[in-house]
Amino acid sequence: MDFFDKLRTFIITVLSAIFVPIIALFPSYNDYTVEIDAAQEQTVLPNAVSNINIWNMNSSAEFTELKINEKYNIGEFVEYVQLMQCTGGSIDRDLFVDPLDFETLDDYDFTPLIENCRGILKLGAKPHLKTGSVPLKYSELARTDTTFGTNPYPPDDYDVYYNYIYAIGEALVNEFGKDEVLSWRFGVMTEYENKDWFFSPDESPEGSAAAYCKLYDYTVDALQKSIGEEVFVGAHSMTVTEGLWDEKIFIEHCATGTNYKTGKTGSRICFLSASFYDMKPGEFTSGKRMDESIAYLQQCAKDAGLTGLIFGIDEGRIYGGITSGKDDSQLLSRTVGYTYQAAYDARLYKQLFDIGGDYLSSWDYLSGGLFEGNPTVSYHVAANIAKFAGASRVESEFTKKGVLPCPEVDAMSAFDKDDNTLRIMAYNFRNKLDYKWDADISFEISVPQFDGKDVEITVFSIDDDCNYFDEWLKDRETYGIGDDCFGWSPDDGVIESYSVLQDSAARELYFSTLRDKYEECSRLEGKASVTSVKNSTLKITQNIAPNGVVFIEVTPVN
Repeated sequence: MDFFDKLRTFIITVLSAIFVPIIALFPSYNDYTVEIDAAQEQTVLPNAVSNINIWNMNSSAEFTELKINEKYNIGEFVEYVQLMQCTGGSIDRDLFVDPLDFETLDDYDFTPLIENCRGILKLGAKPHLKTGSVPLKYSELARTDTTFGTNPYPPDDYDVYYNYIYAIGEALVNEFGKDEVLSWRFGVMTEYENKDWFFSPDESPEGSAAAYCKLYDYTVDALQKSIGEEVFVGAHSMTVTEGLWDEKIFIEHCATGTNYKTGKTGSRICFLSASFYDMKPGEFTSGKRMDESIAYLQQCAKDAGLTGLIFGIDEGRIYGGITSGKDDSQLLSRTVGYTYQAAYDARLYKQLFDIGGDYLSSWDYLSGGLFEGNPTVSYHVAANIAKFAGASRVESEFTKKGVLPCPEVDAMSAFDKDDNTLRIMAYNFRNKLDYKWDADISFEISVPQFDGKDVEITVFSIDDDCNYFDEWLKDRETYGIGDDCFGWSPDDGVIESYSVLQDSAARELYFSTLRDKYEECSRLEGKASVTSVKNSTLKITQNIAPNGVVFIEVTPVN
């Protein structure tokens, strides 16, 4: 944060302390108006929640022993499951019979990868396989005493590594068929310019950039030769903060550089993605915002002459909680359980749509992870934002009254011709967990598609009425479940994971007494009403709770 950012924050804090009590006397402060013209269609929106990411496919049996949550099935909107670093870099990631047999370089065992891919397909999604750090036996300098516990070095012999990747592609085609595997996605590394993941033996920016470009070229050619020339492949950079070298070097290499494997110009690339993390609730990142991260990749691609790429966020949200557990303050799911997360997510999705991004990948959605437990507010927002996929964004103009305490109240809308529905999302966000201001929004809608018809208006309000976490906080006080009962931050909504709630007595209490109660507390139900559209106009007035989100669906009755 630079001097002017700090000064602005200080001024806002002081003015808020002085004027907020006075402003509270004037209800018009919270008045907002959104004018929507449903006839003015713009861009078709992507499925912003199409991706989830898995840290290590071998650390759990989520996909090899898949049990779908029938009530809250993420497979209804998730299209791709990213298996990070799934082809190497540590004993548990290297796909060999014996990862530590340094004399035998081709004792391949792709069973774990194949079984995980089979589970992903059972979910109804497609694998997104990130070929990972180089296997230990392929780098003489290999070590795992690194930040992420994976080998940071390139292979000693790129041809040996090429054979490994080729064999993986060949095994997948033999198991699932060429056409099926061509519908999957592949990536090369995670945060390739992040020194914690990858660097050359000399650790220089120039050498590391060259080593990665070479690794990318060899990997892509091996995938093209084993799977097909049209394999969907790309790369995930850090971008949100500066890495060891500028990702622009890699992007230009793919466009105009000399391919290290083929000797031709350029290398196939279909997507560019980034990471995005804010530090904690109330503290935004000191690096690029999410939309700035995507915009940077878009500009680099445009400058290099690359077209037709998709752009996404492969991991991110919020790094740590405001409260620490006994071991760490990290958030396992990179989300908090507070309703704050609902408006935070809605804000990010709108930014994603505004910048022309394609997806924002998530870690977990339910209180037990991806498939177990009750829905978090992140799940509710994601399930509703998924309904916007394929709809055409429509023109809207937002106006507001008031200046302090500077909440971010905003809205967007889209019309879906497939189900003849106008959808609206609005949120009331401020970067504070204890934000207490609600907002009244008047939606003034021109919808000639529904002129003279009766319409059903269904409102889904995502606030503490559909969030178990506020009841959980009260129960923690009642039963004396302190911060020392947690490993990572107690602010995490995925409380059923042993990494989060570790105390055996607290876990027993949770599962035996509290979990069923939270199922009712976390249920989201729409409230429906019927009205008539006259002269192609419709007006809806809606209150939004502090850090709440509202989704509105307008559909003809007949």
